[in-house]
Amino acid sequence: MNDDREDPAAPAADGPVSGLFKSISNLFATLIAIAQTRVELLTTELQAEVQRSGEIIVWTLIALLAATMALLWIAIFIVVLFWDSHRVLAGLSVIAFFSVIAVTAGFVLRAKIRGKPRLLEATRAELAKDREQLTRRGRS
Repeated sequence: MNDDREDPAAPAADGPVSGLFKSISNLFATLIAIAQTRVELLTTELQAEVQRSGEIIVWTLIALLAATMALLWIAIFIVVLFWDSHRVLAGLSVIAFFSVIAVTAGFVLRAKIRGKPRLLEATRAELAKDREQLTRRGRS
């Protein structure tokens, strides 16, 4: 008997089992692609959050330094006020300069804190969309 013939009971190479494995493979590839996209979005948002936090820290330090300098110069001004004439004008000018910096830094800091978005907001939105799509597909 010739063994080169194919067994009619054997599944074809492109039969249902092969199609099932291909579908499972495509499903895993899609899930990995979705996970990769979400992880990239997560890292991008974390980097932005770190940068925003750094800016807030810098403006806080500027505000504190300027306020400290203003208080120092106010104290010096009170002492100098009782001396000769032109020291008063110089003292007031320095106090005004540092006070304007402190107030400006305070407003910038307040705006940065109030304008801060929720942590990982875009990632949460994308995950909610994914969950909604999977729920819709599950109902179908």
